[in-house]
Order: sequence, then structure tokens, then C-alpha cells
Amino acid sequence: MLTRARQAVARTGFGLLGLLNRRRARKAPPRSARTVRILLLHAYGMGGTIRTVLNLAGYLARNHEVEIVSLVRTNEEPFFDIPPGVKVTFLDDRTVPRGRFAEFLAKRPSRLVPQEEKAYLTNSLLTDLRLVRYLRSLRGGVVIGTRPGFNLIMSLFAPPEVITIGQEHVTFESHGPELQTKIKRRYGRLDAFATLTEADLKAYSKALKSNRPKHLLRVPNAITELAGDISTLEEKVVIAIGRIVWVKGFDRLVNAWKTVAESHPDWVLRIYGGGTPEREAKLQNRIDEAGLSDKVFLMGSTPEIGIELSKSSIYAVSSRYEGFGMTILEAMSKGVPVVSFNCPHGPKEIITDGYDGLLIRSKKAVALADGICRVIEDDEFRRTLGANALRTAANYDQEVIGARWEALLSELESPQEYPDCSLGTSS
Repeated sequence: MLTRARQAVARTGFGLLGLLNRRRARKAPPRSARTVRILLLHAYGMGGTIRTVLNLAGYLARNHEVEIVSLVRTNEEPFFDIPPGVKVTFLDDRTVPRGRFAEFLAKRPSRLVPQEEKAYLTNSLLTDLRLVRYLRSLRGGVVIGTRPGFNLIMSLFAPPEVITIGQEHVTFESHGPELQTKIKRRYGRLDAFATLTEADLKAYSKALKSNRPKHLLRVPNAITELAGDISTLEEKVVIAIGRIVWVKGFDRLVNAWKTVAESHPDWVLRIYGGGTPEREAKLQNRIDEAGLSDKVFLMGSTPEIGIELSKSSIYAVSSRYEGFGMTILEAMSKGVPVVSFNCPHGPKEIITDGYDGLLIRSKKAVALADGICRVIEDDEFRRTLGANALRTAANYDQEVIGARWEALLSELESPQEYPDCSLGTSS
């Protein structure tokens, strides 16, 4: 009975919202991309999505007013530098005390973000209300969502005069069935949706076949110039980068290093990235039990990963899947060859096997070890891979990718009809 009542309230609310949108559309000026707002989970955190969004924001700030809207703030200072000209706004600043009513709302679960969304627990009824209020306050411009929860809320609550662009930073297949259903139902309301890989573009093209956004396209992440020189490829160091989570497969990389260490005891593996204390302790225990305490080192997080890459000779990717593989390109930009499992999506769209790196088709740790050993043992091959890696990285330069974003924004602000303002009953 309660569920039916909630459904009736939702239908009434969406009906009223549709009427309000139609009224706003009649009075709204032409849609403009002069102002660009990008929704992020936590702008002051660390991670590949945050870094690439900051890169994009910095590029767009040359010709647009750019604001990053961070759902939460949990750190006093940003992990990465905020680009010049980019404003940062926080909807839920958790570094300062909240009022009593805000605390009450913050303890209630989100009603707008599906539980299968990986950031579900970061959301709350408080963030729901503040994000909706923020969206409804807008009087034009562009809003870019960087995860499914944002994209779904944008599709319902962004005013008709606002241009909406969704991004996917992981993959369609990595989302649960409930979340996929909502994506299929609502993403057609977005003005544009961008994936990072061709494989994911195909997956979304199939999933959204009957309800497509006006623009469905692939726009890969761009790389910006990192600190540090081009690697000489002489250091006996292999590097890996990523959050210490199961999907990154560092357990497999440690297993692979048992084989590498037997043949090349003078080489070391450095793993850069953070995780929960429990996950870090578990990985360190695996290293210790394998007898690799003096061969494999957990280095923690660093904002200057370019310097560390410049001091390495091979970049190893042990992931079980990758949305794109930004760190692969960053390694290549320092002339470092990549040895990667041929996991779903990203790596195989970046790496050309035998040209700028190696793709390991077997999922076994020993196969990854064999690939690393091959590059270690053949100096000429390693240098050829590194030189070609620089050429590959140039295709993802910020100027190249940024121009594609500018072209999309220009097309979206061209004279066009406002989107359908009716929200229906199945939203």
C-alpha cells in the first residue's frame, strides 16, 4: 500500500515538474554553452576521474565560464591542483558542522540514486535535495555528469534551457541490472552522452537503441603534460598505479612478480595508489608471504605521478577490467612501454601489441610475468616500444581531445527545439 502511495506521489510530482518545464521552455532564451558546470563526487579527492575532469575543466576555462560542482567535500585541501579560472562549489561540505535539520537529512538514504550505483553510500537525502535545488536554480548553460547517479538525476530535474551531457567513466556492463534499466529508461532525455571507448559506445548504442540521446559518441580522456622527463628506460623499476581494490588485480601482479624476481632479482616493483587500511594491509601481507618484501613496495599516493613514471622502465597493468586506462596513456607520455592484461575495454583500444606495449591475452599471472621479462631482457625492444608509446600518447593530447569537446558544445548550442518536457510515469 505504501509503495502505491509513493508511486502516486511521484507521478503527481513529475507531472507538475513537466508543466513547469514547459512553462520555462516558452520563456527561455536560446540555449548557450557559455557556462559549463561539471558534476563530480568529490573534487578534492584523488583518482583518475577527478584528474581527467580537472584537465577538461582547465581546457574549457579558456573559452567558457567553468564551475566544478562537487557533491561532497571531505578534505580541507585538494589532492590535485585546481586549474586557473575554474570555480569549485560544494553541495555537502563535510569538513564543517551541519545544522540539525541537515544532519537529520544526511542520515537518511538517497531516494534518487540507485543502490547499485557505486557511490550510493556517499549520497543521502540531503545530497538529493541540494543537487536538485542546484539544478533547478540554473538558467541556462551546460551541465556535464560524470557518473550514472548524476546523469539520472540530470535527466529528470535539469531545466529545459540547460544542455545536459552525460559521461561514462567505467563501463555499461559493470553496472547492475537495476541501474542498467534506469539508464535505458532515462538517458534518452540527455542532449548528449559520451563514452571513453569504442567497445562501451557499442554497448550503449545497443542498450539505448529505442531511447537514444540526440548525440551518442566516444570522447576519450586527454592527457596533459606531467612533471618529469622522458624516461631513459635504464632504471630497473616496474611501476603500477591505481586504487588498491580488487578490480585493479594487484594480487595477480604480486603473483606475477614471484616469477619476475626469480629471473631478475635486481628489478623492483613499485605500486602507487591508496586504499582502505584493510585492503592495504591485505596486499602487504600477500607481498610478505610471497617473500617479496624487498622487491615489491606499496608507495602510497602521489600527485606527481609523472616524476615517478620518468624513473621507471615498464608500466604494468594487472586489472580485471578498465573503463579506459588513463594511467596507460600517462606512462606512454613518458616513453614507458606498457605490459597489460588484455582485460575488457580500455587497454586494447590504446595499446597496439608489439608496437607500443604488450597485450597479454592469458589471464594467468605467469603470462603477465613472461611479458614483463621479455621487455626487461630485450633492451632494443624496450626502447622501440617506448619511442612508439610517445607517438601513441600524442594522439590523446589535451589540444586534440579538447577540440572535440568544443565541437560538441558548439553543436549542442546551435538553434534547436527544447527537449520533450513531459517526464511520463516510468521515470
